[in-house]
Amino acid sequence: MANFSEGHICHCLRHLATARRNAVITISGNRQKTGKQFVEDVLSLARGLLELGLGAGHVVAISAFNSDMYLEWLLAIAFVGGIAAPLNYRWSFEEARSAMQLVRPVMLITDESCQGGWYSNLRSNHIPSLRWHVSLSSSAPSSHLINTWNVLTTEMLRKQYSGKSDLPLNYRWAREGAFMICFTSGTSGRPKGVTLTHAALIVQSLAKLATVGFSENDIYLHTAPLCHIGGISSAMAMLMAGGCHVIIPKFEPKSALVAIEQYRVTALITVPAIMADLISLIRRKETWKGKETVNKILNGGGGLSVGLLKDAILFFPRAKLLTAYGMTETCSSMTFMTLHDPRMETSSQNLNTISDKKHTTAHQTLGVCVGKAAPHVELKISTDGSSQVGSILTRGPHVMLRYWGTQTPTKAISHDSGDENWLDTGDVGSIDENGNLWLVGRLNGKIKSGGENIYPEEVEAILLQHPGIMSIAIVGIPDARLTEMAIACIQLRKNWVWSNASSKHSAKNEELVLSSEILRQYCREKNITGFKIPKAFIVWEKSFPVTTSGKIKRDQVRREVISYLQPLQSSL
Repeated sequence: MANFSEGHICHCLRHLATARRNAVITISGNRQKTGKQFVEDVLSLARGLLELGLGAGHVVAISAFNSDMYLEWLLAIAFVGGIAAPLNYRWSFEEARSAMQLVRPVMLITDESCQGGWYSNLRSNHIPSLRWHVSLSSSAPSSHLINTWNVLTTEMLRKQYSGKSDLPLNYRWAREGAFMICFTSGTSGRPKGVTLTHAALIVQSLAKLATVGFSENDIYLHTAPLCHIGGISSAMAMLMAGGCHVIIPKFEPKSALVAIEQYRVTALITVPAIMADLISLIRRKETWKGKETVNKILNGGGGLSVGLLKDAILFFPRAKLLTAYGMTETCSSMTFMTLHDPRMETSSQNLNTISDKKHTTAHQTLGVCVGKAAPHVELKISTDGSSQVGSILTRGPHVMLRYWGTQTPTKAISHDSGDENWLDTGDVGSIDENGNLWLVGRLNGKIKSGGENIYPEEVEAILLQHPGIMSIAIVGIPDARLTEMAIACIQLRKNWVWSNASSKHSAKNEELVLSSEILRQYCREKNITGFKIPKAFIVWEKSFPVTTSGKIKRDQVRREVISYLQPLQSSL
């Protein structure tokens, strides 16, 4: 198969094998590997796969904790022209089976993360395409699988070729330059398989190198799972940069902070839930060494509240803090915005200017500013002509080929007459005169109330500026008069209390009290149009249900709110 001019993700191997030959590239548990050792292990594994019969276009499913071997497998599969399909080990059996029935893998790679989960229910008749099973664990797989498929280990596959670092870098390609099938987070409905190319991962990596500033001097902590595009894209960027990967099996605040201090981590990515967990634990530490080393933090999966951002600046004072907007279908980040840069005195002032910006008209807000497009990304707004707000469209090498299993390439979809190759993100927003993208909300998440459209994200962004709110989710529930009624579920920050009509608080705590009327008044002061102000506020005592990428599962929140309100309504 002919090579593609866009490049191959395995191009990074030559740099690692030469310029980073003796530098430590991966730290995973008790294992540390130099660039030379890492590349040798990738190439020997790739040769083992070729010997086994794995070839161009074959799909390999992976369900495992983060590790150095996970990274090696992703590159080895790509090297031989295969297509990796990372699965979420936290899925239910039905979700995992559905995903594999869709992509038809010839090989399944698992580790101890799957023991006792969906993997234990898997039978050969569920996935007829499977020919091999590879265990990353020292423990043997279930007996019913041993008798069904060829069971291998990573070491068995690469043993014959270990130590042969002089193997030529003759990459192979899958059709259309496909690199992997990455499943969406599934905040509503079943996850869909997004087909991404080598070119998409390469331009995304280069954008992160240019914007975030990842370099070979960085020590990068893996906080996101490698089954999600945020974790994958940042990992590939760091491989291209030649930095050091500190890999923990999965994110846990305690193990993450230990790793930051032990290995003097300089860079990491977060979502709001991860940042909140880290800060909560840092507050309880007598000393915090991470403030001396961490200098880059990229946030995604939703905006940081004002309070959380202030805490991040306090506990990571040397860090350049950025936020990004993107999705799996666009190979992660499309836009970037610097929230704080200790090297620039004006960064916080710029953030405040954006936060305080008012309405452009009486019925239209700018939404949430998510920054400017990355160099390789084209954005435009498709409107009906009545306002500047409309569907956010994008095109460029970052856009997925298609959803796996569909015939029509996504890049061939036309959205406006005369315009082709634009992907409709499903989001609604506007672009200002400076090129900043303002995100209003999800088109399919809007609440229809009294004939008006309410985008939850728009109102959430305003309420998150209140110092008493740590997190928020606004959902619409059925209402006989309005069709849908907006309900705000809020988590209070520490030391803040909620005031009901029947409850009283001491005067000394009055400044840390919130109520429905206080928040309604706050919305009015922020010029939120009346119909967009939530009709009710519910204090959410537990953690919000989230996907493994940190996005709130609105459908689940909505079901719980309806279940909570039904007894109250029936008693009235």
